[in-house]
Amino acid sequence: MKAWRHYFLLSLLFVGSAAVASRVAWLAFLEKDFLQDEGDARSLRTETIPSYRGVIYDRYGEPLAVSTPVVAVWTDPSRHRVAKADLQRLAPHLETDAERLDALVGKNLDKSFVYLKRRVPWSTAQRIRKLRIEGLEFQREYQRYYPAGETAAHIVGMTNIDDVGLEGVELSFDPVLRGRHGSKLVLKDRLGTIIRDLEFKSAPRMGRDLALSIDLRLQYAAYRELKNAVAGHGARSGSVVILDVGTGEILALANQPSYNPNEPLRAGLAGMRNRAVTDVYEPGSTVKPFTVIAALESGRYRPDTVIDTSPGYVRIRGKLIEDPLDRGRITLTRALHKSSQVGIAKVALELPPRAVHDVLRRAGAGDFVSSGLPGETMGHLDDAGLEHPLVRATMAFGYGLTLSPLQLAQAYLTLASGGVRMPISALKLDSPPEGERVFAAATAATVLNLLEGVTSREGTAPGARVPGYRVAGKTGTTRIVDAAGYTDKRHVALFVGVAPLTDPRFLMVVVINDASGPRIGGGAVAAPVFARVAERALRLMGVPPDGEQVAVAHVPEGRS
Repeated sequence: MKAWRHYFLLSLLFVGSAAVASRVAWLAFLEKDFLQDEGDARSLRTETIPSYRGVIYDRYGEPLAVSTPVVAVWTDPSRHRVAKADLQRLAPHLETDAERLDALVGKNLDKSFVYLKRRVPWSTAQRIRKLRIEGLEFQREYQRYYPAGETAAHIVGMTNIDDVGLEGVELSFDPVLRGRHGSKLVLKDRLGTIIRDLEFKSAPRMGRDLALSIDLRLQYAAYRELKNAVAGHGARSGSVVILDVGTGEILALANQPSYNPNEPLRAGLAGMRNRAVTDVYEPGSTVKPFTVIAALESGRYRPDTVIDTSPGYVRIRGKLIEDPLDRGRITLTRALHKSSQVGIAKVALELPPRAVHDVLRRAGAGDFVSSGLPGETMGHLDDAGLEHPLVRATMAFGYGLTLSPLQLAQAYLTLASGGVRMPISALKLDSPPEGERVFAAATAATVLNLLEGVTSREGTAPGARVPGYRVAGKTGTTRIVDAAGYTDKRHVALFVGVAPLTDPRFLMVVVINDASGPRIGGGAVAAPVFARVAERALRLMGVPPDGEQVAVAHVPEGRS
């Protein structure tokens, strides 16, 4: 090689090296910030540190709602479109087909965030990661799981796909249960795998746990018996509410139809309605004990005061009110035991116009229960028309007003607790709440003792008796209003019971709506549900017997 060629090549090499070195120096010192930003944009990501919702327990620590870890699979089509071949490999793991995934990505090419599937099980997500598909991203999240399923669905509720409360306690206590997500800065490789955590920006705040007032054992018993009764009588729906007499806590709340909160879409909206809280009914004869309270408070009546119900009916302003038969002259006590419409109506007409209304208002009728469950209704109780005898008479035996099963339970709680109106709670309480005395203790005790006769052989609800225990209660059967008015073909059967009578521990409301079988009365349809659930509850609570061992008599076919 000639000398000039040698020096020429060396010069070119030197100039090239100098140019590269100059460019490196330029980028390292003058373009450092730009290059750092560009590198960070490709490798640094702010990751969410998810928080989980608090656990919901029953009163004894049994889990009712827990959060399980799952993964959301997503992609950024604006940066990288996942290849069709990769979608073919991915589709079976997401339980879909590649065409749907390709169409989903194709119509969102201008977006930087597209979910391919959410709530992917953790094990499945790990298998997808091993496919090492470029463009896939994974986001950790939580899914709510409800161990009790449909049994406690209406009180526990459920969350949506974003873990936000939709129904029940999950909704009403959502701010307490829901936590706050944290965040951290991480370094990722080109496949989206986290290489290193660089900086924690904020720590997650986990949701608070809640202990509900319900006893899952009683909840199972109430739900099972209610479901059997609704199915057995061909009813449209039903509800059971059990309250602790000492604290006002809801020990059980069940409805039919129900839904599985783990798969809520299968039940439809009808199954999701919390009928014990949202639906109202005319309470019928279950109001009569409060009419008796008004009578005793007036001073004009005692339990042995005689009422003439002959000839078995009474006409008030053209409206005929009648009993199944002419009971003649009966005491106020027997009028309650036999649920005499005529006897109770005559008592109401002898009282001041507002007497029965004011007793019901003091018991909580027409007010919010404020139990902590969403969707509570006030029902309907007003004083319009009390100057008319017919309005007063029908109110006295439970028509012209409406109550939800939970409101009816609260009203009877004032009797069972000795005349003290107590708040209702869906949460477990550390101590009994302060109540408000609304009836004299002696008056409440007298009426409660009178109600024991309702469950005797001569009463309207012998089917509510529990062997070995004294039980007080009241039946009710009301006609349903359709387009043509009140119908004799459709009814609501009700029973409210308290046990044990010697030292009341709980009260229960049973409502069976629109039974289609041969039996439609509260004593025949609702009272046996009470008996079966109450027997189980008394055994579970360890309550010693306070009465004689009795056999349940034949349930009459009457409607009261």
